[in-house]
Amino acid sequence: MRQYDLSPLYRSTIGFDRLFSLLDQAGGQEAAATAYPPYNIERTGENAYRLTLAVAGFGESDLSIESRENALTIKGAKDNRPQAEATEVLYQGIAARAFERRFQLADHVLVTGARLENGLLHVDLVREIPEAQRPRQIPIGAAGPRPVEAPKAA
Repeated sequence: MRQYDLSPLYRSTIGFDRLFSLLDQAGGQEAAATAYPPYNIERTGENAYRLTLAVAGFGESDLSIESRENALTIKGAKDNRPQAEATEVLYQGIAARAFERRFQLADHVLVTGARLENGLLHVDLVREIPEAQRPRQIPIGAAGPRPVEAPKAA
């Protein structure tokens, strides 16, 4: 039997977790993230999610978040201003390179907020299903045939 690597789809979508959980269980595969910057996608409630990106070295002015249709785009770029003090970097382990990460959002997933703390960018999302598409209970009527009315003569 062939095994398909669904990890690229799993890493860049939010709100499709039920579908991917079923596919992961069927295939026995686990998703592993290997992109810059590293990130986590967490489920914080039944219809709530949090996307966390490790953006060490970036400030609020260096980051931009855009939500358009069913896509979330997060960009980061450092200003190339000359530093006041000329320093010699012996080892640079903190990558401050520009990046652009795109995530596909499921229908009705909205960005509710974002905050930057301790080098982590947290983006909160929620799935808001419209009232017309929510499941509803259908009452079951009493058993028995309905009476048929005879047509009235004009």
